[in-house]
Amino acid sequence: MRNRLSHLAVISALLLCWASFGSAQELSIVGSWRVNETLSEDTDEAVEAAILEAGGKVSRNWFRKKEKGRYRGGPAEQEVYDRLSYDPVLRIEIDGAECWFGYNDGFQRVFHTDGRSRSVEASDLYANGAKDFAMGDWEGETLFVEGRPRDGGFTLETYTLIDEGARLRVDLELKPANFGAAVRLTRIYDRQ
Repeated sequence: MRNRLSHLAVISALLLCWASFGSAQELSIVGSWRVNETLSEDTDEAVEAAILEAGGKVSRNWFRKKEKGRYRGGPAEQEVYDRLSYDPVLRIEIDGAECWFGYNDGFQRVFHTDGRSRSVEASDLYANGAKDFAMGDWEGETLFVEGRPRDGGFTLETYTLIDEGARLRVDLELKPANFGAAVRLTRIYDRQ
């Protein structure tokens, strides 16, 4: 009996340590982040690469400098793609399994990492309008997020702390429903 109690105590202690390690990793990503333009890939170039991969053409003007952010904008159903790939500031808050990501102009995304599912009936989509949806999962120190924007496309996002927590690496695969190929890019953020 005494042996069982000591084994139970050891197992309980290990579980508590594992749980606190997981929440410490999740909390280390919390904060305000600003994109590092020098270390990040250019969003416009990534969009052009996707257009070319899908067999499209990119207009070239050799005599005029291209405007930065030229592919930003479009229908409201695609707003989440712009927020992920163009907004310079990302604010992250975590409360248990709920993650809150804030972007420019008060745009926010809330998703959960506890495996909860969502059911939507077709009538909901037409009656109430489609909504962006995302879900996440932690694997060690990396947060994986899969999103379903309102346009019916998808996002695959990977958030990893680098440089001893001073920077956040975000690998993105963005596939709007009307694109023939996914936009792939990496953004590096500095902790503010």
